[in-house]
Amino acid sequence: MHKDFDHWNDEKKNIEHTAFIDFVHMREVWWCTLGVNLGREQDGNDEFFERPVLVVRKFNQDMVLVVPLTSQPKHTPYHFVFPYNGMQVAAVISQLRLVSTKRLKRRMFRMPEPLFEQIRVAIQRMIVSGT
Repeated sequence: MHKDFDHWNDEKKNIEHTAFIDFVHMREVWWCTLGVNLGREQDGNDEFFERPVLVVRKFNQDMVLVVPLTSQPKHTPYHFVFPYNGMQVAAVISQLRLVSTKRLKRRMFRMPEPLFEQIRVAIQRMIVSGT
């Protein structure tokens, strides 16, 4: 698979010069410009390098901890599969990462608290026990 690092670098330079003026909260799902990454790291899709992410923790107005979401779930300890809009999607908990709020583009929805709590427990289990 060809990865367009040059195009991503140009886009990343543009993102750096923007300001995030919205509000973000835990449990929200946003379109996020994750970019082009190395190896098996989750990439963003399309010309804007975007992918949905779940905000797991907000540290301040500039930084959030997110989990990428995928519409191609795998049934592993590192994918938390759940239904959304009549299809199965997954939170890729093994790819938990800190991102700048400058990467957040559009809010999609706020996840129900019981479902968010299940994902949070799965993340804790992965970190503490390794599975």
